[in-house]
Amino acid sequence: MRIWIVAAALVALPLPALAASPADIPAAIYTDPPADKVHPAAMEVVHIPSGKIAINGVVYVAAGAGPHPTVILCHGLPGNEKSLDLAQAMRRAGWTVITFNYRGSWGSPGDYRFAQNLEDADAVLAFARDPANAAKLRINPKRLVIMGHSMGGWVTALTAAHDKALLGAAMISAGNMGWLGKLPRDQAVKALRSNGMEALAGTTPELMADEILANTDRFDFVKAAPGLLQTKLFVLTSDDGLAGMSDALTGAIRTGGGTKLKTLHVATDHSWSDARIRLQAEIINWLAMLKPDD
Repeated sequence: MRIWIVAAALVALPLPALAASPADIPAAIYTDPPADKVHPAAMEVVHIPSGKIAINGVVYVAAGAGPHPTVILCHGLPGNEKSLDLAQAMRRAGWTVITFNYRGSWGSPGDYRFAQNLEDADAVLAFARDPANAAKLRINPKRLVIMGHSMGGWVTALTAAHDKALLGAAMISAGNMGWLGKLPRDQAVKALRSNGMEALAGTTPELMADEILANTDRFDFVKAAPGLLQTKLFVLTSDDGLAGMSDALTGAIRTGGGTKLKTLHVATDHSWSDARIRLQAEIINWLAMLKPDD
């Protein structure tokens, strides 16, 4: 999401992204898995209960009998970049991926609210852990990872801070909604309006700013650092003006004694437009190293 006008003004001209070397690129990025006629790869449309409604989701089911480790993939604000190329690559690597649209976004019923985004992420995790859903979709409910881009990275941080059963979490060019709440209201409104509202229902830049201003501390993911000290967390940043927000979080985690943190900065834009292969490679290689704690 591109709502960070003040931060973006501070960014220097980006350097070319460093490409992953061929040895670092997993085969899943360029090779389809063997066909499994009994348990083929599939795409399943789902409707996930959250609040008093059901939000829209799509499950990219990995090939094979499973059960498969599964990624919950959270999009940003409003979510123009949904990282579905990343979802497909992770599926080829053997991970099932659940994508979803928050209430009031991209056709999901309801009105859009930031607090509900957090509730929706919890609801998707509950859906994945439900034994009936896990069996139908070949999900391993004990091997769940949450991951998000931009505002979805904020959802990821706050969700992982309280969900201790997650295998890991990854934040991609995350934006800290609590930081935005520290701006004067008119600047927050202007920043939110610049992001585009066409995919969101039941909200305005003014309503969004007022919600953030009323929840600045609660929405500040740096304050979630104590809950992330034991989380296997991968924080990726880019030349989009938001890196300092993630740096503040990772600094707080390290100061608190966190030892399971991995960070990476790549000189590309907010959407990783010229570094999508690099992004896929980094994420898949990190996922491959995740192992349940003894």
